[in-house]
Amino acid sequence: MTLNTSWNATLQHLDEKAEAAALVTIFSSKGSTPREVGSKMVVTLAKSYYSIGGGHLEHQAIKLARNMLEQQDSQAFIKAFSLGASLGQCCGGQVELLFEAFFPAKHNVVIFGAGHIAKALIPVLGQLPCRVQWIDKRTELFSSTLPDNVQSIILDDAPDQIEQLATQLPANSYILIMTHNHQLDQILCEALLRQPTFGFIGLIGSNTKWKKFALRLANKGFSHQQIQRIHCPIGITPNNGKLPMEIAVSVAAHFIDYYHQPDG
Repeated sequence: MTLNTSWNATLQHLDEKAEAAALVTIFSSKGSTPREVGSKMVVTLAKSYYSIGGGHLEHQAIKLARNMLEQQDSQAFIKAFSLGASLGQCCGGQVELLFEAFFPAKHNVVIFGAGHIAKALIPVLGQLPCRVQWIDKRTELFSSTLPDNVQSIILDDAPDQIEQLATQLPANSYILIMTHNHQLDQILCEALLRQPTFGFIGLIGSNTKWKKFALRLANKGFSHQQIQRIHCPIGITPNNGKLPMEIAVSVAAHFIDYYHQPDG
């Protein structure tokens, strides 16, 4: 168990990893208790962080919190505990614990590139049931105000950093590669194909661009089955639009169709 006062940062970090978590808070107390009102504990299916006092009380709280997560129950509730013989604790006081569960958005979108099309796409995704990680190294290109479900990430385009990030993205992510640089697009394609867990990988560009990329990927040793995981052009087809918003709407329409599919 890790002791730290930044429980809200832990919840944010878990959300970024698309991992569900429960927050347990000492809501009220009477008499002698191991921790003060407001003490918190964060619980996931695999770990717990911080402490509400240890002992059987904490054990029971973790059990209840994990039950919420397993049942995907988002209804908060308060439960009272007497710190006596029934819990194997001799404090003699009473506590009420508040249980709250936080579930990440079911659909995770990752966008590499902060160009015109991405800027047009972000407000649309901001109104859809998803969480978005928007990635570029050019800080000045990110919109000053982002939708609540969008997180901007500053990332250098060094191959080793891209490779590392690819291993950390949530499984089943819907990934869009739309950078300003074809060489960077190529590096991203290679890094993402090495991870078998992504639900969709899309590359912006023409059929001509994709033929060149597919040939390069084959020359790098990627199999035909691996290469076919990348979709280029992106968006619904046919789409004759060339304006950034026309392409963005096409991409958003494909994403909507994608997550409404049984396996999306």
